[in-house]
Amino acid sequence: MKTTYKIYIPILLATALAVGVLLGSFLNYPAQQAGLITGSSNKSKLNKLLDFIDSEYVDNVNTDSIVDLTVNSILEKLDPHSVYIAKNEMEEVAQSMKGDFVGIGVNFYMYKDSVAIIKPIPGGPSDKAGLKAGDRILYAGNYKLFGRKLANDTLFSKLKGEEGSKLTLTIYRKSDKKKFKVNVTRDVVPIKSVDAFVMVAPKMGYIKVNRFAETTYTEFHSALESLKKQGATSLIVDLRDNGGGYLEKAVEIADEFLKDKQLIVKTKNKKERVDVTDATAKGIFEDGQLYVLINENSASASEILAGAIQDNDRGTIVGRRSFGKGLVQREMPLGDGSAVRLTVARYYTPSGRSIQRSYANGDEEYFNDFQKRYESGELYAADSIKVADTLKFKTLKGRTVYGGGGIVPDVFVPLEGKHGDEAISMVMQSGITGYFVFEQLDKDRKELEGLTADKITDEVTSTDKYFKAFNAYLLKNGLVFKLEAHKDKVKRYLAAEFARQLLSEEDYYEMILKEDNMVKAVLEKQ
Repeated sequence: MKTTYKIYIPILLATALAVGVLLGSFLNYPAQQAGLITGSSNKSKLNKLLDFIDSEYVDNVNTDSIVDLTVNSILEKLDPHSVYIAKNEMEEVAQSMKGDFVGIGVNFYMYKDSVAIIKPIPGGPSDKAGLKAGDRILYAGNYKLFGRKLANDTLFSKLKGEEGSKLTLTIYRKSDKKKFKVNVTRDVVPIKSVDAFVMVAPKMGYIKVNRFAETTYTEFHSALESLKKQGATSLIVDLRDNGGGYLEKAVEIADEFLKDKQLIVKTKNKKERVDVTDATAKGIFEDGQLYVLINENSASASEILAGAIQDNDRGTIVGRRSFGKGLVQREMPLGDGSAVRLTVARYYTPSGRSIQRSYANGDEEYFNDFQKRYESGELYAADSIKVADTLKFKTLKGRTVYGGGGIVPDVFVPLEGKHGDEAISMVMQSGITGYFVFEQLDKDRKELEGLTADKITDEVTSTDKYFKAFNAYLLKNGLVFKLEAHKDKVKRYLAAEFARQLLSEEDYYEMILKEDNMVKAVLEKQ
């Protein structure tokens, strides 16, 4: 099956940023029950109009869709982060932030006409049942999955179910050229918010956090304890491309680094009520060297954590200016399974600054801020960062920091490559690279299976075999890039993706981070 991809740079980068930050804004504050006040004449007018349309209008009209449009129109008049979540979207949003789901535990995608297992989740139901990477799922129970154009939500619905329920899968194992049935017992499958934790130097640990979900602090604390046992006395916390999540999870992580009674964050609501959150004495990493990596996609809860570290002079912020979201949302159910995430407060870093960017010119300009940064050169040069000189604040030790537009890093690291090359990094970290590697492995998995990470690297980077195949794969799918100038980088990412699919997520990050410019900037300071 041929899939065509079209990439427009930097529009694609800006779109990815907007989607990530918007999702983060959905999830910035724990859901709380809230009643809706009714009774005003304007609200009655709206209800009567809907009743008239429902009962009297000449044609049949789906009034639910009209209500959805009305709600969205109202919220568009407020701020970019007050949003409506339709009933059919609620489960997916809630599941993402819950940190787990009940299913069979596989990473898969539709390859040609069948559901191909990229990799069973280690220790998950499918792994326990003996399923392997490369297996095709032909039937879920009696439901045929191959030879059909099935939407992802249909696939998920066939594979998910109640905890403890059994599902009979019909599998084709290409490596053995055999078809068989296997019973899989559905179980709770974690959705990790900590992608990986590894040692990047003898005494330097690294933790990558992709969002702030219900389980994030537990995952983070466990990772931090493990790295300390491995000898980590310094730590890198990677918040790049982390669009946010639950505020209190960022607070709990900040508490690991700050001393008792140090201020983490303040929030102020419509009634001028100020809530202050201080650190406690329970932190397990209050003295080691700390570095926080951020970029233009780091938003919301990520900025709370970075701001707390910066304003308390606890660590060094490395990277590029963060997104600039200083608004707090609360989820309010609307009674029919849908909900609204409404901005209910602003948050302030310990020095008293709000890092919320202006949204006075509308959502489109607000979310296209990446485009302005790209065109101004800010992503490539620190002196192109525009700060509000009138919004000066002081850190605990008297350093000047600025409000009104994100967290400005202490150490600036430009986008990798030359101006205009940013698409290469994005493609190499995208799903298309993973699909290419899977298809290469699917041809002859035994060629690389069983090798160590170092051996995989040698096999992939010592020749141009996979580099040329990847270039041809992109062309076949409608993507045209001049890869020759980035050959070493492309090979490195390909080798890392092979290691991820054959070994582990940690192996992937260990290989990628060796040439990561922000990590290099940290290690150079040691």
